[in-house]
Amino acid sequence: MKYDDASWHYGGDFPEDLPPEAGGTHIAMFVVWCWLKGLAGEEILEEPDFLEAARNRTSSPGAIFFRTSDEKFADIDLNEEGNAFARAYYYHDGGTYVQDYDKTLAKGLPSLYHVPDNWETFDKLAPIVARRFKAFQNRQKNWFQRLWNSSKH
Repeated sequence: MKYDDASWHYGGDFPEDLPPEAGGTHIAMFVVWCWLKGLAGEEILEEPDFLEAARNRTSSPGAIFFRTSDEKFADIDLNEEGNAFARAYYYHDGGTYVQDYDKTLAKGLPSLYHVPDNWETFDKLAPIVARRFKAFQNRQKNWFQRLWNSSKH
């Protein structure tokens, strides 16, 4: 399943003054956060250079994402827990990631595509994604507890 693709963003009303890669910055910030939190898929884990570049911050999140995933965010990029989180938080049908991204980073900018692809941006967004992930984990835990409790009766 494909969650997002930078090429979907650099058509239509995409700002002419930006490079196409700016259409993937919002994707990269989420995906790289997931990878750094242990939610990477098997194919990503087989390429330790990408994770090392993220850990050491030797390239921007966007550059790492574009080299690793060919500007496409798909289920193979994440493990099972990462995909469950992406479906709940990132996925466009009901997910609030883009709203959080826009509210946190794009305030005062012409568009969310003008958000810089750098680690300073990542560090501003990371606590919000972390809170959303923690809330997601708590909902999952509560769901399993209710299921377990109902099966005891």
